Amino acid sequence: MNTRNFIISSLSAVALTVFVSAMPAESVLTKDAGTTIVNTSTLTKDVRGYRGNTPVKIYIEKNRVVKVEALPNRETPKYFVRAKALLDNFEGKTVTKAQKMDVDAVSGATMSSKALIKNVQTGLQYYKAHK
Repeated sequence: MNTRNFIISSLSAVALTVFVSAMPAESVLTKDAGTTIVNTSTLTKDVRGYRGNTPVKIYIEKNRVVKVEALPNRETPKYFVRAKALLDNFEGKTVTKAQKMDVDAVSGATMSSKALIKNVQTGLQYYKAHK
């Protein structure tokens, strides 16, 4: 390979790396056929359960929480299953009511529960500010 081709090849690799790294991670707020979806993966990086981040996706239609889904995490599955059951408490509530709810943590999975609740509250706050 001559010097010119090497330089062009190297610049192409650098440009591709910059382009890929500049692409945003999954957007916090997306819309899909009347449903707004809030993904807290990048929004709540400092909110930690027992073993790390516990992001959620919040599905909102007509200003009501339709579903809250726990995203992949490193929590202990045996305990996390119990903690994520509390997410059902938010379903069917208006965004304002769901944001203000006082949901109890699940005994035995307290850290995971509190992190999930904080993720939902933060995601709903973001939704209200950016809808």
